[in-house]
Amino acid sequence: MLVALAVASPLAAQTEPAANHTWVDHLYPLIYYSTVDGFWLAGHYDWSSPMGFSERPEPTFARVALDAGASTKGSYAFSLDAQAPAYWDGWRLGLTLSLTRANRLGYFGQGNGTTYDRDSTTGPGHSYFYRVSRRTHGARLAVQRRIVGPLRVLVGGSLEHTDFRELPGESVFQRDRIAGVIGPDDLPFNDAVGRAGVVFDSRDLEVDPHRGVFAEALVSRGHGYTRTTGALRGYAHPLERLIVTGRIAAEQMTGNPPIGAQLTMETSEGPVVALGGYRSLRGYYDGRFVGPGKLIGGLEARYGVMWAPRLLEVKLFAFYDAGRVFGPGESVRLTRQGLHSALGGGVAVAMLRNTLLTVFGGKGTEGAQFSFAATWSY
Repeated sequence: MLVALAVASPLAAQTEPAANHTWVDHLYPLIYYSTVDGFWLAGHYDWSSPMGFSERPEPTFARVALDAGASTKGSYAFSLDAQAPAYWDGWRLGLTLSLTRANRLGYFGQGNGTTYDRDSTTGPGHSYFYRVSRRTHGARLAVQRRIVGPLRVLVGGSLEHTDFRELPGESVFQRDRIAGVIGPDDLPFNDAVGRAGVVFDSRDLEVDPHRGVFAEALVSRGHGYTRTTGALRGYAHPLERLIVTGRIAAEQMTGNPPIGAQLTMETSEGPVVALGGYRSLRGYYDGRFVGPGKLIGGLEARYGVMWAPRLLEVKLFAFYDAGRVFGPGESVRLTRQGLHSALGGGVAVAMLRNTLLTVFGGKGTEGAQFSFAATWSY
């Protein structure tokens, strides 16, 4: 039923001539589960200008989307997202307004060597020993301009308010706050960030690439800190139904970054929770490792069991993720020492050029994590 609702309107829109910039809308519900937040009930509405069957990588000429959802464990997410990746030739514009609460975000302490003791979560007052509630309100603007071929430059900025709330009982977050590891200036924290960078993107399709390279180098400056990020992803299509992908990314934060900023990693598409979680280190809890420096890498194989390219593709995928964080004063470097790793796999359904649904499970050294997503991890 969900697949039918999600695909019905876009399928009709694919027959419209792209040059006319026809606008269509889609409305559908979502019900899904994640280990972190339990069951989610959500709704999605978007008004978009479809690309049709044009041989271009963008999912649409432009789209305005409204998403709203809440989970059984008290998390919620509301966002208004306007993206114009191909409406004006050579330009990409994006504006996102968001209001979110991650009511079971992980906090295990700071540093790459923090430990997890299952016994610490048992007994009265210890249910949320490794948890904290984080609320974030933000507005983000990004403008990209094509320089030549797949090379673009990016400038943008964001305004963000982040606050944390301790959950009932004793917690690592509470201990660090009392000890001064988390300073009073971090709670809450208002940030104004400017960013710039370069993006190289030769993927054949952005939502579900079969081949190509994506690379980015970004520099951003917030309130009291500077963040430098680099990432490289590759996609190869050696056999008709097999896609092999890999990535490596690193980030260095200098100055005095607040805890809210250290819990995320910058990308040209928006911040992602790191380290730990679907977009950084699958198989580990969201926000499992915290530090101003981050290193992540991974390999993934995707095999099509149903194969009607660019119409309907059902893929099985398997992955290996690895990563670590670096503490204050440490230089981020390529190393095998201290890496945390996880294995896993799942099922993905790709429909047309702009719809992707994945269900996955991953296992690290501290148990397994399961979730649903509407995008690839990378």
